Amino acid sequence: MTENKKNLAWLIFIRLLVVSLFLASITYFNIRQPDYFPDAMLRGVTRLIVFTYGFSVLSLIALRYVKSVSLLGYAQIVWESLFVSILVIITGGISSTYSFFFNLAIINASFLFGRREALCTAGLCGVIYGAILDLHYYGKLEKFALYHDVSDLYGANHVLALIFTNLLAFFLTAILTGFLAERARISEKALKRKEIDYDELESVNSIIVSTLDSGLVTVNSHGKVRVFNRYASELTGIEQQAAYDMPFDEIFPAIDLAKTGNLQDTRHEFTYISNNGEKRVLGVKSAPLLDKEGHSIGAVVDILDVTDLREMESRLKRADRLAAIGELSARIAHEVRNPLAAISGSVQLIAESGVVPEADKKLLAIIQRETARLNSMLSEFLQYARPFPPVIRRFSLKNLITELSTLLQGDSRFSAVKITDLTQDPLEVCADHDQIRQAVWNLMLNAGESMPEGGEIIIESHIGKGTAPAKDSLFLSFTDTGSGIDSASIVTVFEPFFTTKQGGTGLGLANVYRILEAHNGSIAVESQPGSGTRFTLSLPLSREP
Repeated sequence: MTENKKNLAWLIFIRLLVVSLFLASITYFNIRQPDYFPDAMLRGVTRLIVFTYGFSVLSLIALRYVKSVSLLGYAQIVWESLFVSILVIITGGISSTYSFFFNLAIINASFLFGRREALCTAGLCGVIYGAILDLHYYGKLEKFALYHDVSDLYGANHVLALIFTNLLAFFLTAILTGFLAERARISEKALKRKEIDYDELESVNSIIVSTLDSGLVTVNSHGKVRVFNRYASELTGIEQQAAYDMPFDEIFPAIDLAKTGNLQDTRHEFTYISNNGEKRVLGVKSAPLLDKEGHSIGAVVDILDVTDLREMESRLKRADRLAAIGELSARIAHEVRNPLAAISGSVQLIAESGVVPEADKKLLAIIQRETARLNSMLSEFLQYARPFPPVIRRFSLKNLITELSTLLQGDSRFSAVKITDLTQDPLEVCADHDQIRQAVWNLMLNAGESMPEGGEIIIESHIGKGTAPAKDSLFLSFTDTGSGIDSASIVTVFEPFFTTKQGGTGLGLANVYRILEAHNGSIAVESQPGSGTRFTLSLPLSREP
């Protein structure tokens, strides 16, 4: 129902209420003083009230079906003017005390339409009322029991004063109620516009808060959650409805907002264990929430998952450091390799000359063996420092892992090591076959050598979202049950020449890192001393040859 229909319905209900009170008052006076109202008057008033009830009910029924209420509204004003006119005639004409009911029609016209219609109604009521009194005065209404001898008791001056006084009251009522109605209508329109603006603002704010790419949480002065947006819900696994009124430090124990009264702007990071048990690094910004007087009523907390950003920063720093080390070391290796080749060639010529004593031949053999080992190390290092660009082709990684597992099972170092292959089949990638083979070989060899007393290597794979610029990546993990890596060593495990093995070159994992970097992939390590180590490499699946 529109606003105009509601207003008209209220006016009809008010009319019914006024008419009912009027009927009750007449009945009450008639009971107290049976001769106060003549029977003819009572019958006439009763019929008029019954007709008014009928007209009001029909108007309410019509109100449900009409599209425009203007015509129905005008009908109400005309009926009310007619009702009061008949009531004045029935109740004595000049001597009637119910002429003030005309003011109700004028007020309703102001309320429904405006000041202009109210003035028109006031004029109409004045003409009708003046006509009734004039006709009564000149004896033209005797058939309605309004006799001329009654009007003679008042005199012409009294009749004129009565008409003038009521006409003045009608127009004053029209002017006053019209002014108040216009002011009320203007205020209502302004309030409605403001309500629309507030609704729109609330809707926009709700959309902004729910679509933020960071967790927005507000708490009250007692540290209880009030706003908990979609990002915070996804991060914590707690629904927004469930988070409402929860203690903030129960959701985020690392952030102390219990005393928000003295809260200042703060920024820091902390480690958070997500609902799936994964460690995440969260950046937090908080600020006090103030009321109009500047008093603290809580806090606003902005939470952002910066895990990937910190990992990327770590990888970039590591890549820069490895690039600098690799460039410098490559030049040194190149300079060392030339004199090393000269030494190896000279020693070989001396050994083959036939004039070297037997005891010296053993020393020369040691020199040749060590120069060969050093040359092999330099070749491996140069491969790391100046890698060849990958030759991309599609191949079965499952077959490659099976082949390498078979080769390593025949190695004496793997006699007590069990290799468990849980990778999916088929498992195909687009990459350089030889380089990936070298990377997988190095990882499996390291895992086996970390378990001299025996153990198990578990190889697993899954498809997921990677950090590489691809939609999906293949994740391949190698988990051993060895002694693990301490926290101090794990940050430098991919740097060249870092090794914990006796006689190791420290270039195996460095080469693995370079190979995966050349394939737009990555490698990560997880380890605890005494609990084994897991290396997880990722390769993009969308790269085509």
